[in-house]
Amino acid sequence: MGLSPKRLEWGESDGRIPQAFTRPQAGLCNTMASTETAEMFPPHVLREYALLADGERGALVGPRGDVVWMCAPRWDSDGVFSCLIGGRGAYAVTPTGRFVWGGYYEDGSLVWRSRWVTETGITECREALAFPGEAHRAVLLRRIIAVQGTAFVEVVLEPAAEFGRAHLRELHRDDDGRWEGRVGELRMRWSGGAAADVPGETHTGRRLAVSVTVPEGAHHDLVLELSDQALGEEPLDPDRIWQATEAAWRDATDEPRRSIAPRDVRHSYAVLRGLTSSGGGMVAAATMGLPERAAEGRNYDYRYVWIRDQCYAGQAVAADAPHPLLDDAVRFVSERLLADGPELKPAYTITGGPVPDQRSLDLPGYPGGQDIVGNHVNAQFQLDSFGEALLLFAAAARHDHLATDHYKAVAVAVAAIEHRWREADAGIWELDNHRWAHSRLTCAAGLRAIATTGASTADAAAWSGLADTILADATTDCLHPSGRWQRAPDDPRIDAALLLPAIRGALPAADPRSVATVQAVRDELGQQGYVYRFRQDTRPLGQAEGAFALCGFLMALADHQQGDPLAARTWFERNRAACGPPGLFSEEYDVTQRQLRGNLPQAFVHALLVEAAVRLAGPWTAPTHL
Repeated sequence: MGLSPKRLEWGESDGRIPQAFTRPQAGLCNTMASTETAEMFPPHVLREYALLADGERGALVGPRGDVVWMCAPRWDSDGVFSCLIGGRGAYAVTPTGRFVWGGYYEDGSLVWRSRWVTETGITECREALAFPGEAHRAVLLRRIIAVQGTAFVEVVLEPAAEFGRAHLRELHRDDDGRWEGRVGELRMRWSGGAAADVPGETHTGRRLAVSVTVPEGAHHDLVLELSDQALGEEPLDPDRIWQATEAAWRDATDEPRRSIAPRDVRHSYAVLRGLTSSGGGMVAAATMGLPERAAEGRNYDYRYVWIRDQCYAGQAVAADAPHPLLDDAVRFVSERLLADGPELKPAYTITGGPVPDQRSLDLPGYPGGQDIVGNHVNAQFQLDSFGEALLLFAAAARHDHLATDHYKAVAVAVAAIEHRWREADAGIWELDNHRWAHSRLTCAAGLRAIATTGASTADAAAWSGLADTILADATTDCLHPSGRWQRAPDDPRIDAALLLPAIRGALPAADPRSVATVQAVRDELGQQGYVYRFRQDTRPLGQAEGAFALCGFLMALADHQQGDPLAARTWFERNRAACGPPGLFSEEYDVTQRQLRGNLPQAFVHALLVEAAVRLAGPWTAPTHL
């Protein structure tokens, strides 16, 4: 289908594009007709991607204004833009000619402004997913703004559902200048590109291309809708949607009551809110298959809700105030406990369904990685999830945010620990089954915490007694000869996760086991202000894997708890800088190359940044159960 685009001069209108004129770019259509989308928009380093998210799905946008990752209609659906992992499908708004990129988030939101200094002026593209998101429809807003001088940009839209296997079909332009079509099972509608051309029909399917010129001080709106249901007949008003999105973000992110980094805390809260669906489930990350280490097979799909991560997020915000994300976490975790009891899975879809089995899509993947979809965690047992759930519930109870059904979930979690605490499990790092010290000690911490929050005298005594039993058991087989905790009975190594038991109150911070563990993590796993999980082998730490930002923030909390606020602040500041210009954290940080590794953004890192920034703002407050 080839249409002859009409050129619109500024001041002229056909009733469809009142703020800019669009035209075919010389040579652009011919080039695009023979070029794969993945070749047009090759991947960037992860530190350069910004996240757009509305709670139900997310998109990554790069420095060329290239949206190369988005799954729809929900997080764990197939990708409709998947150039990031070598598939097809992208949506780009890119300045013509040479430019230098920058950008920033509007305060307390996931409204991103790509900013380009060109040879003729300054152009911005304000972009967001309409917030809060609808379960069945994604609305991607892009507003091209001529900040200084005339803005000249090239726009390319090529949705390709099913990770690139299903191209755009049934494409037509209606009387209002809106493009409509289908892509896989999704319906598409795009406004703002009425004069777009379809540059050839190649084996890659259809894409729309148009050049937009915006005079200085003006703007031009592009609105993309993708839905698995019928789209409404009424055209969307960009001004109205922008205003609603701005207002919703203002309501969603409060200023922290106390913090040593209020702007970063508010930003991390916005990231966590953007990753949290209307059902309360928070995905671990927006992406899948991004490598933790090049060509080493550590590539995973994180577009699911990990119980542990959700508990971390709830506890983190509760350290400041009973923000809505606390209630979201309590709601989702309690529902899963009541549904599955002692068979609680480590992770679920945002609708509470099972995580699909891991498989490959037969795509090239992000360089150094593989195209992994699904996750083998669905077959694991992770004991510490029950302890983290109790810690979450205790944090909510301290704010009087625990309802009757939630107390039922407390009883289920306690019963599960009673039944299963002697079993081997996959642990926090999801490895082979062992009797991990961290898993057992986390359960002890959870039992102690919940015993002090409204439990009957008999229950409190029983739960505290079970915590004592579990602690004694771990001391019997996981106390290293040096006096610190070790990973498992058959693994004497130190592990940064072993900082958590004292932080969460399984035993006092002054206990010799706690003190020795903090010192061992500092000496054996800390380097240049960053912390590694554990020593993988005889290689230097940084050669085996990246530093874990999560562990760096845990170290900050541990030193703060040990009464060394200067060391705590040093760990905190070093690790909060382990991000790119958009302020997003991945799971690992390559210290040597100063690059992000793994899926993006990693929710639990943002959660621990929030908690550390809040707790470091005042003296350490010991858990009430100690």
